[in-house]
Amino acid sequence: MKNSAIWHPYTQMSEWENFPNIIKGDGFWLVDSNGKKYLDGVASMWCNVWGHSKKEIISTINRQSKKIIHSSLFNLTNNQAEVLAKKLVSISPGMSRVFYSDNGSTAMEIAFKIAIQYWQNTGNKNKYLFATLQNGYHGDTFGTMSVGFVPGFFSKFKKNLYKSIQIPFENSYRIKNTDKYYTLTLEKIESTLRKNKIIAAFVMESGAQIAGGVNIYRDGFQSQISKICKENNVLLILDEIATGFGRLGSLVEYTTQKSRPDIVAYGKMLTAGYLPMAATLMSKKIYDSFLGKYQDMKHLYHGHTFTGNTMACAVANQNLDLYQKTGLISKIKKTSEHLGKRLEEFSNFEIVGDIRHKGMLAAIELVSNKSKKTPISFAKSTNKTVFEEAKKHGIYLRTLGNIVMLVPPVAMPEKEIDFLVDGTIKTVKNLSKQL
Repeated sequence: MKNSAIWHPYTQMSEWENFPNIIKGDGFWLVDSNGKKYLDGVASMWCNVWGHSKKEIISTINRQSKKIIHSSLFNLTNNQAEVLAKKLVSISPGMSRVFYSDNGSTAMEIAFKIAIQYWQNTGNKNKYLFATLQNGYHGDTFGTMSVGFVPGFFSKFKKNLYKSIQIPFENSYRIKNTDKYYTLTLEKIESTLRKNKIIAAFVMESGAQIAGGVNIYRDGFQSQISKICKENNVLLILDEIATGFGRLGSLVEYTTQKSRPDIVAYGKMLTAGYLPMAATLMSKKIYDSFLGKYQDMKHLYHGHTFTGNTMACAVANQNLDLYQKTGLISKIKKTSEHLGKRLEEFSNFEIVGDIRHKGMLAAIELVSNKSKKTPISFAKSTNKTVFEEAKKHGIYLRTLGNIVMLVPPVAMPEKEIDFLVDGTIKTVKNLSKQL
């Protein structure tokens, strides 16, 4: 909008004269102030589940707002938070307690603090360092940037970040020998954890790295890391903020990956994208280490104003009920198969170097030279260029550098999936003419 005072995230503002002004949602569509509709291929930043006008969730918001909007969890509790915690524990094998927050970065910051204090509470003050995979993204706060260092995003802040051990990990598209690379990576992780007794926890996204380039793990990789952590007395922290609740095809991705975390973080689709909320879960062993006399100072010094917000908890409860009632995870598997078949059509384009897909997540990597795998570039940012072209075809897309991402609401049916893919094909076709 002209004369706006907003500074938009991850955006070179000089490229934009104005932005479409979204005034309402209509199912899986966004509607701007001019009446133009865009199919939401980004799930409103990867968090929307049912579309933008799900009556059951709207009714829940209206009903809960008439009771109480927010009640603190400092010295108090509320039914919605209690019910949700039990639901989350019930679907999360090995987890015992839930600590609420309001976004993915804070959920991960909580996980880091819990891990460090766990070792102190159990008498080991020398375990304080985090090990992680390069290009794993965990948020934009200083703690999450330090542990999830994506060079393209955070290099300007490198001197301000605290130390962590980054295990080299490239995208599968950039690897010549995948079998050998994964073997060497696991060996590097095992060697690092065995030699560095100061490592408190190994941190990784569960199932795939998303913001770091849509790098989908091969089968067995995460489970082997879980085993290595246990063998070397290192905690495993899993980030399912973007990968859980059906995005990769599973309600809880770490169960599919046959791994067992000590701490796991959820967010994004927890409330179907209707209200901000996140949760950090931990095992009984971790939780019990924080118990003792007040004078022992073992309790966790952490909290947020909106921890356990009654509105957000009520929406999350309704959302999880809808997952079960509609059999959404089973439907996602079917829709994912359809999406996978449609994605094959992109291989015919010379500017498409690679296609990666799992569940309701797809990446179409654009290159200017297929043999050299050279990332595509335009006069303006690829994000701006792709967005403007996609808009002509009635779809809302956003890129990660040269990667066009399809991250639709996970409940989107095949009819709209086809519209999204058709529009993306038109977009890629027209982009190839601009080179």
